[in-house]
Order: sequence, then C-alpha cells, then structure tokens
Amino acid sequence: MKFRKKVLHGVQRIMLVSLILLAKAQGYAQDGVAGINEANQKVRSYFDAGTELMYAVGAILGLIGAVKVYQKWNAGDPDTGKVAAAWFGSCVFLVVVATVIKSFFGV
Repeated sequence: MKFRKKVLHGVQRIMLVSLILLAKAQGYAQDGVAGINEANQKVRSYFDAGTELMYAVGAILGLIGAVKVYQKWNAGDPDTGKVAAAWFGSCVFLVVVATVIKSFFGV
C-alpha cells in the first residue's frame, strides 16, 4: 500500500512539473510568421560576420595546406600534384560556397 502511494505521489509530481513547463513554453510561443521573420533577420544580421570568419578560417587552413604542399614538393613526393589539386580545390570551394550563400539569402 505504501509503495502504491509513493508511485502515485511521484506521478502527480511529474504531471505538475510537466504542466508548469507546458504553461511556460506557451508563454514564449509566438505567431509562426513572426518567428520566421525574426529568424530571417537574425541570420541576415550575423551573415557578414560569419562570412568573414569563414574566410579567416579558410585563409589559415590555406596557409597550412600551402606549407604542406611546399614540403611535399621539396621532398620529391610523387603525389604532390594530387595534394596541390585538393588544396586548390578546397580554396575554390570556400569562395564558391560563400558566393552561393550570399545569393541564396539575398545579402
């Protein structure tokens, strides 16, 4: 009998906490269109900083890749061309992705 009361009391607590959380979440809810517009504005406001960050990370990784290609070239490794092509392709991909994202968001 005591076990049943404990279980029932535990279920009641869980239901009460769930009800409070649901009521709180309902208070934060907003119209769907307003939420989409707010998200759109936030993405647009962060886009320039994100693009510059992407270029900075790409520049650092590009320098590391250039050093790697230079070391392979000086060592006479036969796969230097493949590594150089991959490095150059990744740099081109970075620029293309930034351009496509700019045109996609209309920034």
